[in-house]
Amino acid sequence: MADMIIRQAAVKDVDDIYEIERLCFPDPWSKDAMIYELESNPRAFYIVAELEEQVVGYAGLWWIGDEGHITNVAVKPGFRNRRIAQGIMDVMIDFTTQQGVLHHTLEVRRSNEPAIRLYEKFGFCVEGVRKGYYQNNKEDALIMWRHQPEPR
Repeated sequence: MADMIIRQAAVKDVDDIYEIERLCFPDPWSKDAMIYELESNPRAFYIVAELEEQVVGYAGLWWIGDEGHITNVAVKPGFRNRRIAQGIMDVMIDFTTQQGVLHHTLEVRRSNEPAIRLYEKFGFCVEGVRKGYYQNNKEDALIMWRHQPEPR
């Protein structure tokens, strides 16, 4: 496999990110929302994964004090099971932790076992449930948190 590059997302990536969003989620964010996240949201931090100069995955995070709310993690169909999501999560958590984020959180569909297992590898634990969170089928979301020990 070619070398994967993980880098901060830019506005030029919006079409690729939006395509992945539409392919991966039954209730995708709008393209306008993605543009806002990349251009105007001062709390947003997005990264993309590239293989052979093609964006094949991305993740987003809202940075609020010492917390990072991971909004999206997605890998384009046809590129899954290549540890791309793991690489994205590794870079996201490593970078934001170095920048002072001590607590990461996210919501994940109760039925999304591959994602739950991935998040657990990074130390995320279920700390709550949002009943009927997902609009398309009213599925519950598990609220997962990862807490970085504070420096002594």
